[in-house]
Amino acid sequence: MYKTIIEEKNRVIFVLLDGLNYKNSEYMGYMIALEREGKAKFLKVLSEMPSLSKPLYETLLTGKKPIEHGVLNNGTPIMSKEKNIFSLCREAGLVTGVSGYYWLSELYNSIPFNKIKDTTTNDENKNIQHGRFYTLDHYPDEVVFIDGEYIREKYNPDFLMIHSMNIDDAGHKFGSDSKEYRYSVRVADNLLSTFIPKWIEEGYIIIVTSDHGMSVDGMHSGKDKLEAEVPLWVINDKKDLQLGEEIEQIYVTSIITSILGIGTDEMKKRAETFYRGY
Repeated sequence: MYKTIIEEKNRVIFVLLDGLNYKNSEYMGYMIALEREGKAKFLKVLSEMPSLSKPLYETLLTGKKPIEHGVLNNGTPIMSKEKNIFSLCREAGLVTGVSGYYWLSELYNSIPFNKIKDTTTNDENKNIQHGRFYTLDHYPDEVVFIDGEYIREKYNPDFLMIHSMNIDDAGHKFGSDSKEYRYSVRVADNLLSTFIPKWIEEGYIIIVTSDHGMSVDGMHSGKDKLEAEVPLWVINDKKDLQLGEEIEQIYVTSIITSILGIGTDEMKKRAETFYRGY
């Protein structure tokens, strides 16, 4: 039986490293160390189709496939029509925050994105209550993490999403079999090694994953392994999380909502398959 655990005050930091494929996660030494020492659970996630950013943001945050939720490409400005982690947190009285790409603001707060009014958001009536949004793919990952940490320290969110784009940007420019792409992966790993120990001390459960991968020719959208297989780590979760070596991407939502103690009936039912005793 799924048990609501809001009273345990579990909080989640969800890190989305845009464009990181499963193969190149082997360059993330800090994350590998956490896994080897039993401090993180690691597995492969199979991206939904099409393996594009905006459709998969919506999949990760709603548990619905793109063909179901209707966000099918990156080009169409559209707001989410589904119950999503942000709206569910708001309904439960939880605090939300995002440091991420402006498409997240368009999906869950308002469209079109207004660079002047929406870049910094602090509004308790919005799904993403505290946000720092950027519009440039080369916006430095370090600043994204610093912006996220500022939101965490100032507003104490129950659910904080940090979404960086430099891996994806390097992949599109140079392909995934390039020193530039691998360098961006290593930079992200170094940033995680800077912030995760503090987040663990503060009691957060941390989920790190990607939306899609990247091909050697700098593209993604299909089912090729480099484009559609991504890593996932679950860190500091004390419950008996029973996962196989790989899962479908729609299950990531249920991992997060089960930790927060929220979710639709569908999300809760999925959570029963991998959380024992909850």
